[in-house]
Amino acid sequence: MTARRRDLFLCLILAGFAALLPVVSGVRYTVTQTTFFFIWATVVVQWNLVFGIGGIFSLAQMALFAVGAYTAAMLGYYLGTSMFLAMPAGALLAVIFSVAVGLACLRLRGPYVALLTLCVAQVMYLMIVNDTDCFTNPPAGCMPLMGGVRGFSRFGDLGFRELLGPAFYIGHYYVGLAMLTLAMIASVVVIRSPMGLAFQALRDNPAYAAARGIDRFKYQLWIFGLSSFFTGLAGAFYAVNTGVVGPVVFSFSHLLFLLSMIIVGGVGTIWGPLVGALLLMFADEAMRELGDLRDIGMGLILVGCVVLMPRGVVGLLEDLARRRAAQPARNAPLPTKESA
Repeated sequence: MTARRRDLFLCLILAGFAALLPVVSGVRYTVTQTTFFFIWATVVVQWNLVFGIGGIFSLAQMALFAVGAYTAAMLGYYLGTSMFLAMPAGALLAVIFSVAVGLACLRLRGPYVALLTLCVAQVMYLMIVNDTDCFTNPPAGCMPLMGGVRGFSRFGDLGFRELLGPAFYIGHYYVGLAMLTLAMIASVVVIRSPMGLAFQALRDNPAYAAARGIDRFKYQLWIFGLSSFFTGLAGAFYAVNTGVVGPVVFSFSHLLFLLSMIIVGGVGTIWGPLVGALLLMFADEAMRELGDLRDIGMGLILVGCVVLMPRGVVGLLEDLARRRAAQPARNAPLPTKESA
């Protein structure tokens, strides 16, 4: 079995086990928190394609996430569009936006890309919070075009409230699971393909990749646009799942939290972002009652992982497996005179 088939098979097995969670545990809190895990895991899996595989130090992921969220909310609020259409529309607009950002930023390298993409996100945030002119006048009061600091609410849902009643969150759970499964499949296919090798060559040795005829700008723009589809889709689903969307989606703390998931799990690995998202979300929930100590605890976890496991949890496991495979078998029989 090839590595790609093995990873795809494992992805489907894990998705099958996850599909049983609402049946095994009917606790609403567990199901809803797992749904949020699906959202954030989708973002970090795709961010890992950009950062860990493509070698692009982009900080525009929350801006792409916000494009998907705001597109779905505005289509539903102003036009009454079904969320089943608004969500893919938000994902496609995120792709268009990412290509525009990539054309402006990807000709730069390293920290310059990080600074410029972060500036793009901050400009979007300032445009939204400073939008105070009335676009419509609903009974709730003046409504700016992009929602202003108040944001959007009551823009529609996926219809699970009418279909499932109080158990509507189970429908959201399976939509989130399907989204993460597709994002993981896309990630595995890209990383385990010849194109994935080209991305890794650009990341590890740009001069050698250029000598082999690999166009850095074209390949990085391609991976930037591909990852933005699922990032925008995750943002749109976040808006539908929570029922509200506002400037909080640009939160710098969210950005650092998601980046920490990639670092803890393992940058550039297939399963690292998923493992990092699971570990940090579990740790965050476990320390929820600690107040200010919660942030200190998360910081200590991140520092400990960076110092003790520079390649992340999955990277450490891969290193251990590689060392074990390289060691000669201890219990191998000694050669005899006949065999000699």
